[in-house]
Amino acid sequence: MLTVDFDRLGLTAGDRVLDMGCGAGRHAFEMYRRGADVVAFDMDADELAGVLDLFGAMKEAGEVPEGAQADIKQGDALELPFADDEFDRVVASEVLEHIPDDTQAVRELVRVLRPGGTLAVTVPRWLPEVVNWKLSEEYHNAEGGHIRIYTDHELVDKVTKGGRSNDGNPGDAMLFEGKEYAHGLHTPYWWIKCAVGVTNDDHPAARAYHKLLVWEIMKQPKALQYAGKVLDPLIGKSMVLYFRKPAAPRA
Repeated sequence: MLTVDFDRLGLTAGDRVLDMGCGAGRHAFEMYRRGADVVAFDMDADELAGVLDLFGAMKEAGEVPEGAQADIKQGDALELPFADDEFDRVVASEVLEHIPDDTQAVRELVRVLRPGGTLAVTVPRWLPEVVNWKLSEEYHNAEGGHIRIYTDHELVDKVTKGGRSNDGNPGDAMLFEGKEYAHGLHTPYWWIKCAVGVTNDDHPAARAYHKLLVWEIMKQPKALQYAGKVLDPLIGKSMVLYFRKPAAPRA
């Protein structure tokens, strides 16, 4: 289940890309399938081990183009172990809402992105997230859980300003290129979960809706594809923002 539109991001085979906060690796795997040189980055060593295993399985099964590369790297989002301007594309999906110093995390994302490169940032959308927080304290008070709710204007402002140097040079600012929403079918599921208990997977309503989502992901029936397109702009659970780092001026 992908949140980022890689065509909109401009991903092409051979691009060096960073999936920051990769988790189980869903976006890293798709970028690898598209022929990119992928680095999956996360703090969780166990998650990364699983990602590395699947990278190997994908290569053995012939699922990736010749020349595509993929690796993992463990570390801190506030101090990325990469050189300035190292990546053509950067993805940070559903991670900034977990990080106390999100401004520093954004600064690092911008630092490692090359001039002319593109960045996709996804976070939970404001309205669905507000409803979740009001229905359940357990949803956002869990260890490692969500610590903030973003509005689109707030996050756009943070990312565009995140590229500025310490002297405030406006030439270093990121350019906002657009937004979209995803996973509209998933929002009611989380409203149900928050209403009946986040860990209450056996509740009949939660169990029934989960089966619907599994059907959507595995079979992709046209009726649910259409429903998703209708619901995404209305109650899509994720907000996806796209940015570009200005190209360096010619000498």
